Amino acid sequence: MSTETGPAVDAEPRGHVPVPGPKGLPFLGNLPQFGKNPLAFFERLRGYGDMVSWRFGPNPCVFLADPECIGELLTETERTFDQPALGIAFRTVMGNGVVVARGPDWRRKRSLVQPSVRPKQVRSYAATMAGSTVELADTWSGGERIDIKREMAALTQRIAVRTIFGVDTPADAEAMGRAMDVAQQEIGKEFSGIGALLPDWVPTPGRSRIKKAAAVIDAEVGRVVARHRDGDGERPDLLSRLLTAVDENGAQLTDEEIRDETVTLYIGGHETTSSTLVWAWYLLSRNPQARAALTEELDRVLGDREPEFDDYARLTYTQAVVKETLRLYPTIWLVTGVAKEGARIGGVDMPKGTRVWTSQWATHRDERWFPEPEEFRPERWDAESGDDIAEYAWFPFGGGPRVCLGTRFAMVEAVLILAVLARRFELEVDAADVNPVPTLTLQPDRDVMATVRAR
Repeated sequence: MSTETGPAVDAEPRGHVPVPGPKGLPFLGNLPQFGKNPLAFFERLRGYGDMVSWRFGPNPCVFLADPECIGELLTETERTFDQPALGIAFRTVMGNGVVVARGPDWRRKRSLVQPSVRPKQVRSYAATMAGSTVELADTWSGGERIDIKREMAALTQRIAVRTIFGVDTPADAEAMGRAMDVAQQEIGKEFSGIGALLPDWVPTPGRSRIKKAAAVIDAEVGRVVARHRDGDGERPDLLSRLLTAVDENGAQLTDEEIRDETVTLYIGGHETTSSTLVWAWYLLSRNPQARAALTEELDRVLGDREPEFDDYARLTYTQAVVKETLRLYPTIWLVTGVAKEGARIGGVDMPKGTRVWTSQWATHRDERWFPEPEEFRPERWDAESGDDIAEYAWFPFGGGPRVCLGTRFAMVEAVLILAVLARRFELEVDAADVNPVPTLTLQPDRDVMATVRAR
């Protein structure tokens, strides 16, 4: 995919000296350039230097491209950097869950949510992940045409519903799925457009759509929560663990907090994994050598059986496929924070209120950290012979104290799904290019059609 570029990138890091970025417009700053193509804009900023000043509307901003500086931003979040007040579309859907909350409220919620996604709990969900994928595989047959985007979305939704809600389907899974699609699109549009600068009280068609979508999500989550509260006995699902969790003062999450954390977990366990798998199939179809290496590992490790949780550690190449997919097409494509009093990065003072940005998309495609950055090479993740990858040069799940709680869940889910399906089939993806669209997550710009080939 062609992108705009700034000045040529040097072979060595250029140090932590702030440099001015592209010139902006009065009041709007660089927002029109950013809104036209956020991914290309971040790559353009990377070309100016490792620490670049720009403006998001009238607001002063700094963009970071060096992993050392990125690590400082991620690890200093909560201490010298705040979560930004994201747009009304984002807040309407996400509420004040652990992804959005700040300070003591964030620490409390994290302590209540984290036990639900610890390695021990992820192990208990692995059978559901693999079993749900086997059910899908049993419906495929050689020679048929499928929409990978739709198939992966339906599969990860089924897994999310079973692991989070403990049921086969919510009362209206399709309606919830459609509402989530609307929410993703509207969040992306507001974030990169003029809506990002409008006060919350200004009505727009997009804000009307997001309110309707959020109402569907709220109603569905509310019904499932009510069924759990009325049920007897213990359940092994994530929602049941949230309902019984207590903080250090013996207080439980309120109904509103349960709603917010449930939506957060749903998006993390469904939307992000779904798009990662679509990109993985797309890349594997275009790289026969990588597909052959994946097949060899699955045949060697699994033979004629389905994968289990303990196979995850042995499926190192399959993990590498997922990691390399997340490098080229990171579902979370930017991180941002607002400087508090005394904030510093790379030895440079960040005035209070400065919004500091970094982008997984731009950093993951920097040739200084990843030789041949546009190439899909899972081998670069080999522990013995792979690339020497700098810390925070790859951060698809964020990092520091606010690293994504569902990292382990997402990695295990993606690896097991790939293992089940790639052991039986190859997907011959249509030749037309698929481009990324930065919504709430990085999504394909169209349906991704493929022909199923039985192995």
